[in-house]
Amino acid sequence: MADAGPATDADVAAWASSLGVPGLVDMHTHFLPERVMRKVWAYFDDAAEHYGTAWPIHYRLPEGERIEVLRALGVRHFAPLVYPHKPGMAEWLTRWAREFGTTVAEAVPTATLYPEPGAGAQVATALRAGVRCFKAHIQVGDYDPRSDLLDQAWGLLAEAGVPVVVHCGHGPIPGSYTGVEVFGEVLRRHPRLVAVLAHAGMPEYEDALALVREYPRVYLDTTMVGVEFTESMAPLPRDWPARIAGCADRVVLGTDFPNIPYPYATQLRAIAGWAERHPDLGRRFLRAVLHDTPAALLGVR
Repeated sequence: MADAGPATDADVAAWASSLGVPGLVDMHTHFLPERVMRKVWAYFDDAAEHYGTAWPIHYRLPEGERIEVLRALGVRHFAPLVYPHKPGMAEWLTRWAREFGTTVAEAVPTATLYPEPGAGAQVATALRAGVRCFKAHIQVGDYDPRSDLLDQAWGLLAEAGVPVVVHCGHGPIPGSYTGVEVFGEVLRRHPRLVAVLAHAGMPEYEDALALVREYPRVYLDTTMVGVEFTESMAPLPRDWPARIAGCADRVVLGTDFPNIPYPYATQLRAIAGWAERHPDLGRRFLRAVLHDTPAALLGVR
């Protein structure tokens, strides 16, 4: 049955086409400068020490080959997300991501931010340059999203209606300022912010859904949600399909490609499983998650 999801990566493009999806739109991938990506992969190589479980990178390939993998999967557009872990990184990472987004046809220009003097001006510059998506990684950045240094930046993003993918949940390990309720305070100050809660707020799924219900411009992404690897650490509520049925148009495809310890098709099978288990989801939900909703957020077709 087409809705059961693709068995392997080789089946992904045909499966999506069978649903009437013109191509996948992935709002949560990672492309970084080579030396930064090497450091990220080295961190995952020690995942047993950091997270208590091994995390083998499934797509540990040169950049050009990773792009070709996405094309073979039928990914029509993707957001290559970058993120800093200390002051002074955000501006040059944004420059790199903007250039990547103008040279790779399927990539949209993205940017990032960090609480430091001039953060608002950096965001304004990126918006003028046509950036279509931002990334805020509160766990890796180890910063307080409520910082006054970010208030102007959040306000500019809210006014522009440009989405920001925010890793604010405690998964895979808590940070100093993680917690969906912490980012909720940012939303109370900037209720029109278009925020995509990465990993559906994992493991605080219900708190993330509460923000979706409260704020009409808050979304969830599917990154690593409901797959066997993370179910052992942060299991979904058993009635997850019923819980998202009421906000089905506020769920978007995200995968964490290439930094995932399983094939891309694994995530799609999890999403397809939700669609099968609730009568109000089905193929219409799949078309929305895999293409229509993220395409609208990124301003692509």
